[in-house]
Amino acid sequence: MLISQVAVSSATALRLTAAAVAEAERQGWRIAVVVVDRAGVPLALARMDEATPPVLEFAADKAYTAATMRRSTEAFFERMTSSPSLALGFQNRPRLMVWGGGLPIVHEGAVVGGIGVSGAQDFEDIACAKAALAQEGLGWES
Repeated sequence: MLISQVAVSSATALRLTAAAVAEAERQGWRIAVVVVDRAGVPLALARMDEATPPVLEFAADKAYTAATMRRSTEAFFERMTSSPSLALGFQNRPRLMVWGGGLPIVHEGAVVGGIGVSGAQDFEDIACAKAALAQEGLGWES
């Protein structure tokens, strides 16, 4: 048996990255952005001038979490803090990130990738990611 799945294209990933950076520039924020496929593999990334180097890795982990867990990093945080055993177990899982700024990329109800933004405050990172997805006509909730 074969499974056919839709995935975000590299061309779309580049446009999403540019759109997130453009939103950050409009707002005066310095960010990094990473777009990944369904498996969390990077397709496009950028770190703005004056954004600190670690934020690129944070953005990558946010995108990975959103794509592979099929939910925003904010929703993932709520789930992980809902139970002491989940919170303890989470500490041993590399790459999973609970800071706001990671959103799944949703097309026609299916998660096709993830976008992660880091470098500003959580709500600002989320705003950049949402602006990029909206510009491409993509959603972030399945």
